[in-house]
Order: sequence, then C-alpha cells, then structure tokens
Amino acid sequence: MAVLAVLATGPGVVGAGPPGPGGVPVGVPSRPALDPLDLALVRGEAVFEALRVFGGRPFRLEAHLDRLAASARAIDLPLPDGLEDLAARAVAAAGGGDVVLRLICTKGPEGSGEPRRGAPVDREGSGEPRRGAPVDRDRDGGPAAFAICTDIPPSFEQERDRGLRLVLLTTATDPLVRAASPWLLAGVKTISYATNMAAQRTARARGADDAVLVGLGGELLEAPTASLWWRTGQTLFTPSLDLGILAGITRATLCDLAPTLGLKVLEGVYTAEDLLAADEAFLSSSTREIMPVVEVDATPIAGGHPGPTAATLQSALRQLAAS
Repeated sequence: MAVLAVLATGPGVVGAGPPGPGGVPVGVPSRPALDPLDLALVRGEAVFEALRVFGGRPFRLEAHLDRLAASARAIDLPLPDGLEDLAARAVAAAGGGDVVLRLICTKGPEGSGEPRRGAPVDREGSGEPRRGAPVDRDRDGGPAAFAICTDIPPSFEQERDRGLRLVLLTTATDPLVRAASPWLLAGVKTISYATNMAAQRTARARGADDAVLVGLGGELLEAPTASLWWRTGQTLFTPSLDLGILAGITRATLCDLAPTLGLKVLEGVYTAEDLLAADEAFLSSSTREIMPVVEVDATPIAGGHPGPTAATLQSALRQLAAS
C-alpha cells in the first residue's frame, strides 16, 4: 500500500503545520505524527472511515461523515472542525484520481479537550461541550484528525475476477444481546480492529481469502471488513442491522440500487444453510466495492464461479460513482 498524502489537524499533532481556515493545516512540511499519549494508541479510542475516491471525487462522503459522527458520539469523542475540507485537501495533495481515503479522528491525551469541571455537556446530541461551555486547553494535546490517501491495491480486481473463498468463524456471542448493550459498541466503527484482523488471519491460515463472522446461535453477521450478501432467484438477502453489525455505506447504496435492477432486498436473521443454498453470494465494502464469493467452508457457491448479479451491481455502483 503506497501512501500518497497525509494531512492532519489538531493541537496534539506533531508536524501538522500552521492552521489555515477552519483549523485545517497548510504547508505541511513532513508527515504528521500522533502524540504517543493519545488515547488512540493507549486505549484504542478513535474512530475512522475509509472510502473510495473516483476521479478525485470521494464517493458518499457525506454519508461517511455522518457515520463517523455517530461513532464519535458513541465513545464521547468531540470531532474537530473542517473534516470535509481536510478530506478535500488530502485528495488534492494525492493528485486526485482513484484512491482510498481514510479519515481517522482520535481523542488526544487523557483529559485534553474535555469540558472544564462543571461545564455542561450535550449528552443527548453530539456528546460535545454545549455551546459556550469552557474547555480545558491547559493540558497539552486534544482531539486530532488525519486524512490519508493510499493507492488501490491491484489485488482487488484480481480477487473480483476469481471470487473469494470464505470460512465461517463463530464469535461465541449472542448478537441480539450484544446489540442491546451499547457499551460493547456494536456497529460502531472504532480503530479497535484487532479481532477483525485475527479473523482474517485465521481465514488465510485455513486456505481461504476472508471470513464471515457467525453468532452463538449460528446467525450470519458480516465479514471482518465488509457486509455479506447472497441472491436466491430475484431476491437479495443480507443480515439485519438489528444484529449489531456495521451499517455499511455501500450496503445502504445497494439497498437503493437493487429495486432499479429488478431485485428485492430482504434483511433478517439467517444461517449458513441459507447462504449455502444461494444462487450466488458476494461481499460489499466502500473500499473493495462488490466482491463475488465462490466458496464457503469448502462448499462451492454458484458452481464455484462469480455470479452475474455481483457483476451487474458492481457495474451499477461504478456508474453511480461516475454520475
């Protein structure tokens, strides 16, 4: 993965350069660095979004920023201002074109950027200090934001051509109980992805490309970094968000696109038997787009070849991005 551009803003960022309008740094002299005491490093308290940029235009940026804000509220992280401008500057610095854009927002060192003792906080809305509430700026640092542009791995197209082999991995948890426990952060996109990466390593160790996480009762959930789909006849099936899975931006886009292609979408609680009986299956994500699935636990799907609907949806997604 080649890093094409890195921009950052926030009082705890080293090498961020002098702030410009809206707090966005200008003239960054070197790659900015994170404060080593930032809670992103110490506790994993940070949120992020990753999305595709087509021809210099971030796809569904507003939806990603909305989800970023929702994730930030879930961990009481006050987002810095100017994120959209920061993203635009990073894309421009990367030369535009087709890239992957990542936005990462961290809390800063413990205690920094928090309301002073007794200052009112908007717990019902943003989770940030209410307008006019004093904020403790005496301590070093504070919330920081990074916008990073990287190239698109050529492996994405290779995997799309041949299709993915998946394995099912249990989470040993009841997804409905987890979803009803907000302190477990179900569906919140934080940087704490160690278990997701462990699942992908386990899948590769078993000779597969990726995994599908499964609940204690056999409920199909999601892949570590993607949403799960399959088709039977003219109906697309995908696990319900009520199971505490991530509300994928591309997932939502496909829900909108499907009816225009004569497809019905059903969200619900499903098991491996439903998936294995499908006419075809695929994953969706903002960075990898549509990825056909040709095998699950060594059982071929759709005869072991990428299915036609995945290709149709991939084409429709690209057309939408170009419009």
